[in-house]
Amino acid sequence: MPFIDISAIKSVEAIPGCHLRTPFGENILLSYLEMDPGAVVPLHDHPHEQAGIVLKGKLEMTIDGETRLCTQGDMFIVPPGVPHTAVAIDGPVTVLDIFSPVREDYAKLFLDNNK
Repeated sequence: MPFIDISAIKSVEAIPGCHLRTPFGENILLSYLEMDPGAVVPLHDHPHEQAGIVLKGKLEMTIDGETRLCTQGDMFIVPPGVPHTAVAIDGPVTVLDIFSPVREDYAKLFLDNNK
């Protein structure tokens, strides 16, 4: 899958108000995340390194207890095992997250919903 048409991928509502499209390769997974206004990604951590960029909207991101308001073009990196949360502020938000290694749970969602 060297070229990806994101509109051709079915989204999955992983948690209320958070819709994912997650194409992946051998060592990396892309998560195109669309959040409804006010949607919350609850505090969690995972063994994967995560990097992200806000493509649209305002995202209140908390990483390891530090909170910042991220807007279009802002980037962040979440080290493995570090607690983090996100909230869509003042409208919808679109974020591109990158995970390494591949998140098996997201890869399974992708495969199950895009047969």
